[in-house]
Amino acid sequence: MEMRADLLIVGAGMVGSALALALKESGLKILLLDGSPLSVKPFTAQAPFEPRVSALSAASQRILQRLGAWDGITRRRVSPYAHMHVWDGSGTGQIHFSAASVHAEVLGHIVENRVVQDALLECLQASNIELHANARLEQMRRSGDEWLLTLADGRTVRAPLVIAADGANSAVRRLTGCETREWDYMHHAIVTSVRCSEPHQRTAWQRFTDHGPLAFLPLERDGRQDWCSIVWSTTPEQAEHLMALDDAAFCRELELAFEGRLGSVISADPRVCVPLRQRHAKRYVAEGLALIGDAAHTIHPLAGQGVNLGFLDAAVLADVLLHAADRGERLADVRVLSRFERRRMPHNLALMAAMEGFERLFQADSLTARLLRNTGLKWVNKMPEAKAMFVRQALGLSGDLPPLAKA
Repeated sequence: MEMRADLLIVGAGMVGSALALALKESGLKILLLDGSPLSVKPFTAQAPFEPRVSALSAASQRILQRLGAWDGITRRRVSPYAHMHVWDGSGTGQIHFSAASVHAEVLGHIVENRVVQDALLECLQASNIELHANARLEQMRRSGDEWLLTLADGRTVRAPLVIAADGANSAVRRLTGCETREWDYMHHAIVTSVRCSEPHQRTAWQRFTDHGPLAFLPLERDGRQDWCSIVWSTTPEQAEHLMALDDAAFCRELELAFEGRLGSVISADPRVCVPLRQRHAKRYVAEGLALIGDAAHTIHPLAGQGVNLGFLDAAVLADVLLHAADRGERLADVRVLSRFERRRMPHNLALMAAMEGFERLFQADSLTARLLRNTGLKWVNKMPEAKAMFVRQALGLSGDLPPLAKA
């Protein structure tokens, strides 16, 4: 069986689904393929938190609202936060950010990835987009002016334009020979949800420890503010030790590492350990091909910005393709697709460099580095305009914003 499409999106995760929805009124025949079952899970307010969460910016919220998915997210579970507090565990430097500094109500929302995904899937199922689950890609090659894809079940798909939205280990990127620059952080991230004895005060907390950054991201359930999602970046050896502990011992270690800022850590959900690796494609586009989201770039989870970059990728690419279609241009033309690359690559590289610089600065153990970062944190904390500029950037209130992300 052979399927045909004007536009084929491989990967129906958060970013691929967002792109499909952004183009649903384009008049293009769109196919969205994913190797997983793509079922929407029943949701109850008492359900345990999913371990993987995202810190959605205001720009991402606007995109999701315009795609029709935000109501589905808020109907399930969403945790707004209005403050961010960061401090150096090896010194006295600290910095505090507040939404009020830019006259906003919140800095963002902590949302479980599964909640975002299910809300997007509901919108897709109500649209005219062809969604194919359990469609695992095995082969991909050029066939004239089109791509020919072969799936694991023997089906084939032809399309002049393929979008890779299939994550950090992208099969499309591998099969098409797209080169990347990548390196191992030599760190693992432990993620889970924990309950604390004191409320999180709608604040995202982050301590830089000797082993790596530890984040407590605020979660709410039934109006209670005593749950947090944690992302603990540490060495592989320390991660192995922490994963081997029973829950009570892990909670004690976590409370100690966090300096008891939220009182006792009462309980912890099952833990997940993820090796950290940074990756960036040398090019986002080729003839008839574009990479978006984690298929194009993965960054350190230091500030939870990964999915926000992906949503902006999807919104900008949709904007480029819609404008090109209005002008009667061939969408698969690399000259058209390069407009997307020119708009997104500098922004993504700048944020990746900033996160890398932060991570390296706080991992440096010399006396000079400790003095530099503590002095820097104290200095910036006393500069309201500098902090407000950072907040505006994090909210997505500045820069080259596509129509879907604009206020």
